Amino acid sequence: MEKLLDFDHVSLGYGGRTVLDGMSFSLRAGEIACLLGASGCGKTSALRCIAGFETPDGGSVRLGGETMAGEGAAVPAHRRRVGMVFQDHALFPHLTAADNVAFGLSALRRAGRRERVAEMLALVGLAGEGERYPHQLSGGQQQRVALARALAPLPRLLLLDEPFSNLDAELRERLAREVRGVLKSLGIAALMVTHDQQEAFAFADAVGVMHEGRLQQWGEPEALYCEPANRHVAGFIGQGVFLPGRAGGRRVLLETGELWGDEALPFADGTEVEVLLRPHEVRLEPGSALRARVAERMLRGGACHYALELLSGRRLLMELGHEQPLAMGENVGIRLQPRRLLAFAA
Repeated sequence: MEKLLDFDHVSLGYGGRTVLDGMSFSLRAGEIACLLGASGCGKTSALRCIAGFETPDGGSVRLGGETMAGEGAAVPAHRRRVGMVFQDHALFPHLTAADNVAFGLSALRRAGRRERVAEMLALVGLAGEGERYPHQLSGGQQQRVALARALAPLPRLLLLDEPFSNLDAELRERLAREVRGVLKSLGIAALMVTHDQQEAFAFADAVGVMHEGRLQQWGEPEALYCEPANRHVAGFIGQGVFLPGRAGGRRVLLETGELWGDEALPFADGTEVEVLLRPHEVRLEPGSALRARVAERMLRGGACHYALELLSGRRLLMELGHEQPLAMGENVGIRLQPRRLLAFAA
């Protein structure tokens, strides 16, 4: 599949502060990706450089092989054939849903505009709602109108800036999956930025984790979870706790005992490390000599997460179904069974 977007060593700063620090990634035609990170990490600035709302200080942005920014080029936003969906929908309150969708279709004849608008509204599940005004629509419906408006000119790339953050958690994830289906049906590539990893995983083929203006890791969601490139990615993706220990060959010695990996760890013997343990890797084992006290209980939909306190005061997280309730303060036997030993230099 041909490369559509090339974001090549892009740097950007404001008032002496570096926002993007030589950041690089690429996107193929029809691929759906997401930049994931905490507020202030630079992900929205990257989006604005692609859209043409910001001019990079260094590096280049290429779309379809043509340089949009950098290397002496500065193609204005309206000539990039890039669609944008904003966090606050940015709908015109005095226009109906249909007129909002039609806003960027002035190049089409009236009949063509009407047909495209009807097609887009049907595509996002709003057939028959075209005459309603934004204030007559729910938040989810307003976001669908914003999506239809961005898709109506048939952009080669769609950018989405925290598009579902104003919606409740369940609707956010469901709408992310629905939007993904719409984009795949049209074959339009997309890049979304968000701080919500569930939203990112529901939406994207590839996810890039950002931190302080740098891309820490880019890959499929499963790879980020199972094979994090560094401690930041390991701590940011999924839930888990780091326990300190000392490495030696294939094993790490922790306060809970020895944990063994399938291959030698890339550390000299005696190196202080931190081992990531996720909730599903901590198991109940009644006869175990390793004991912990149930310190906290947190409902997580169809399961419960328990914070278990070790003798040292450090805590682990364990996931159990509702059919195995534990009492607060209960002393339980546990076993650590990581699928893969993930250790990082302390």
